[in-house]
Amino acid sequence: QVQLVESGGGSVPAGGSLRLTCTASGHTASIKFMGWFRQAPGKEREGVASMYVYGGNTDFADSVRGRFTISQDIAKATVYLQMTILKSEDTAMYYCAASEDYGPGLRAGMYYYWGQGTQVTVSS
Repeated sequence: QVQLVESGGGSVPAGGSLRLTCTASGHTASIKFMGWFRQAPGKEREGVASMYVYGGNTDFADSVRGRFTISQDIAKATVYLQMTILKSEDTAMYYCAASEDYGPGLRAGMYYYWGQGTQVTVSS
């Protein structure tokens, strides 16, 4: 089992930045990919970014590419989502997720473990 805890959400004006943090605990050696997802009210969950924890390969949704970066601190079993040039459409609950499979990309169904979410609100 893997437990994930997110933090770092908040309210920012458009154009601002936030850094989300996700710390993993438990059987973390089984994790191959870490991902960030978001869900706005009335919308489906959307994949935002993912990272292969052993190689650093990353993938991003077109809507955030160039504005968001994903990184990790392996020693701390922590993944970060640095969000810049935030827009009102980035407002959502953001979730951290972990996959034990290869190549899950941004497909939520391929991630087995989920955090409780952290709210990001961007005011225009």
